[in-house]
Amino acid sequence: MLKVQEIDLYYGAIHTLRGISFEVRKGEIVSLIGANGAGKSSILNAISGLVPTSAGDILFQDASIRRTPAHLLAARGLAQVPEGRRVFSRMTVLENLEMGAFTRKDKSELQSDMEKVFAHFPRLKERRKQLAGTLSGGEQQMLAMGRGLMGRPKLLMMDEPSMGLSPMLVQEIFDIIRQINQEGTTILLVEQNAQMALSLAQRAYVLETGRIVKSGLGSELLLDEDVQKAYLGG
Repeated sequence: MLKVQEIDLYYGAIHTLRGISFEVRKGEIVSLIGANGAGKSSILNAISGLVPTSAGDILFQDASIRRTPAHLLAARGLAQVPEGRRVFSRMTVLENLEMGAFTRKDKSELQSDMEKVFAHFPRLKERRKQLAGTLSGGEQQMLAMGRGLMGRPKLLMMDEPSMGLSPMLVQEIFDIIRQINQEGTTILLVEQNAQMALSLAQRAYVLETGRIVKSGLGSELLLDEDVQKAYLGG
């Protein structure tokens, strides 16, 4: 579904990504793990068309999207749940979810999709008329995920969904990510909680200073000595 081929990215003079290559197959959960500053979020932003790459190519469903504007990618089925949630704080929960479907042409099915989101996140249904800025951090994360789902994405990219959440909420969010995947949505997950990310993912890639240094099955990387020492407290 997604193939990233030897991309480079600069922020000014800083060489942020160096020859990054990986792929995501239909139906998978693929995780990118690494320390702060390793380049994880930059990869998602490059795929989403939010920052320009200086080399390489990005293929989505076998077509190059390297120079495709972000809003057109959303309409083609590529959605990103950004780091820090970034909900529309002065809009209601319901309005935020409707914004997630802004690029869709099949408006007749929005209500049924809204009910699916509410089935995953019952608290959003309870708070559907509440301003998004008044929600708790966990509820805002649920709203950001629900908003992403309203676009009916073929590939949903999530950037640090566990950030700032309690351990109980982290478990709940990851359980929902698994459900979303089982219902047919392919997922690319960027996550600092390596234990959770590797436990969830079929495959994973480890980043250090803008390079991929390891890759393999999530279950294999959980047992890898270097990964355990660096990310799992082993």
